[in-house]
Amino acid sequence: MNILIFGPNGSGKGTQGDLIKQKYNLAHIESGAIFREHIGGGTELGKKAKAYIDRGDLVPDDITIPMVLETLKTKGQQGWLLDGFPRNMVQAQKLWDALQKEGMQLDYVVEILLPREVAKNRIMGRRLCKNNNNHPNNIFIDAIKPNGDVCRVCGGELSCRSDDQDEAAIGKRHDIYYNTTDGTLAAAYFYKDLAGAGKTKYIELNGEGSIDSIKETLLSKLA
Repeated sequence: MNILIFGPNGSGKGTQGDLIKQKYNLAHIESGAIFREHIGGGTELGKKAKAYIDRGDLVPDDITIPMVLETLKTKGQQGWLLDGFPRNMVQAQKLWDALQKEGMQLDYVVEILLPREVAKNRIMGRRLCKNNNNHPNNIFIDAIKPNGDVCRVCGGELSCRSDDQDEAAIGKRHDIYYNTTDGTLAAAYFYKDLAGAGKTKYIELNGEGSIDSIKETLLSKLA
């Protein structure tokens, strides 16, 4: 089973992705990890990407897409969940074309729906567990409040990202995600149109529900 997952920062996308990974034994592939592995591993694509990053430039899609595909093929042989890519309409189209060329099936596209203001508040309240960033801890959500200053799941040390407390930084991230013209939501809607044409399946989830209710709804819709 191969899945793309979309959701704004603060939607619980990482938590749901981790649950899907465990349920179906999928490779949970996050876009940031792809860059780190290729650059850290000194691959040819990684070297090319590093040259752009070192100059402060964006890595072009003709390098990023092959890195994504290579990781999907090597780590995702038993199925994958791709998280954090594509980020815009152009990347969505290029990824779809590349998957078709490689004969790789995209079984499901999942979109977690969440109002922008709710997403912002969740980001500012979330705390990251040292042992697993996908352990849900949020000081503003009663159901997943930490146990004091330690993780509610494993007791690990908690921290918060400095940019999670920066409303301007959050706004910039959400400007990209909620852009329905050429941003991340436009990418999601590209796949929604493909689902309408019977080329994949599209699942929408209400991100304002509890973690368990979202999980139950999602698992019921995955074959």
